[in-house]
Amino acid sequence: MSICFVLCLFVLGLVCMACGAAPQPTAVPAAPPTAAALGGIVFDSNRGGDYRNVYVMDSDGGSVVRLTTDETNDFAGPWSPDGKRIAYTWFGPTTSDVWVMNADGTGQTNLTNSPQIDEGFPAWSPDGKRIALTSLRDGNNEIYVMNADGSEPARLTDNPADDFAPAWSPDGSRIAFVSDRDQSAGVYDIYLMNADGSTVTRLTADAAIDYSPAWSPDGTQIAFRSHHDGPADIYVINADGSGLRNVTNSPADEWAPAWSPDGTWIAFQTDRDGNWEVYAMHADGTEAKNLTQNPADDQLPFWRP
Repeated sequence: MSICFVLCLFVLGLVCMACGAAPQPTAVPAAPPTAAALGGIVFDSNRGGDYRNVYVMDSDGGSVVRLTTDETNDFAGPWSPDGKRIAYTWFGPTTSDVWVMNADGTGQTNLTNSPQIDEGFPAWSPDGKRIALTSLRDGNNEIYVMNADGSEPARLTDNPADDFAPAWSPDGSRIAFVSDRDQSAGVYDIYLMNADGSTVTRLTADAAIDYSPAWSPDGTQIAFRSHHDGPADIYVINADGSGLRNVTNSPADEWAPAWSPDGTWIAFQTDRDGNWEVYAMHADGTEAKNLTQNPADDQLPFWRP
């Protein structure tokens, strides 16, 4: 199963990303004007036209700046631990790559540069020295890790099933990821492994499809998307597998949770207003508020450290 297919599932099939014949971007766009402290949340949106691009906004949604201007689709990824760079997934005509850029949109750099291979779902290590990612270079989705400059890629998982969407624990010792290795193809659970790929353990085990693991800043909890009770909701589970709870419990679909740096808020995407919007709520699910309020589709939020 390709990263493109998996990621299309991940965003509910909004658009098939590896279509058309657009060339890779060759020019770095001019730095956009600065939003309030250049934003607290990065996300992607098609508000600028037919393609998804990466945007940044302040934490209350009051000021928004566009960072990429590609005539291809760019999916948002996380900030570096120092808040100076952003990793994201660029979708070309047939494959995807992991890119990074400075917080103001300058210095856009292709780290994987694999014209025949899908690479995506980047995740920074807490020390900022490495990036975990999903790669199809072995014929199926596996978790890899590379230096932050794209050098020395190394495979962490080795399984015929799909392993993807890594998320590093705050102390750097473990990586959460998504896999269907113990289920029917396409029925995914959340797993944990040591940062070197050893000692894989299964965190969730159910008939629901679980995606998008995100560690709380203190490393004690993991938020993720699942449809245990019907529509997709945001769930939180303790890192030892106990205490599963639904924190959105909404008839709408909710995806892509992201914790605020202090652990008191969770940003997420939802279609409760009829299109995808970025919301934020208290970590217990209360006081959800719409941050983006735009008729376009806004998705995949990541909070700045």
